[in-house]
Amino acid sequence: MQSFPHVYKVNAKGGPERPVKLSGEGVSDMETMPPPEFGGPGGYWSPESLLVASVVDCFIMSFRAIAKASKLDWNKLECEAEGTLEAPDRVMRFTGFSIRAKLEVAESTRVELAEKLLHKAEATCLVTNSMTADVVLETEVVAG
Repeated sequence: MQSFPHVYKVNAKGGPERPVKLSGEGVSDMETMPPPEFGGPGGYWSPESLLVASVVDCFIMSFRAIAKASKLDWNKLECEAEGTLEAPDRVMRFTGFSIRAKLEVAESTRVELAEKLLHKAEATCLVTNSMTADVVLETEVVAG
């Protein structure tokens, strides 16, 4: 790993009605629009869906690193995430995220260890650690 600070750059271009085009060095461009809840057309990633995606993506990446360091034998991690957007005190913000994680491990793997590492991944995720919203993690570990 490189020493800190790490700096990440993204470029965005948009007009009054067309999608916003996101680009960055070495990655595919992406177009975004507001979600239907804010009058958008649907069918596009939105800032809201990208934030929820960042939460679950960071969770899996964190788990991957922790499992590797712990020499955990695992096969697949499937996650579903939801973010709740509310306006407490008339300020719109995400107030909570829920992550449902299903981990498939080798039959010889200690399920208790796998559970512990899933919760450690949630606790060390840099995306959720950068926000004030609550995070709830539900886990299922399947050996076999």
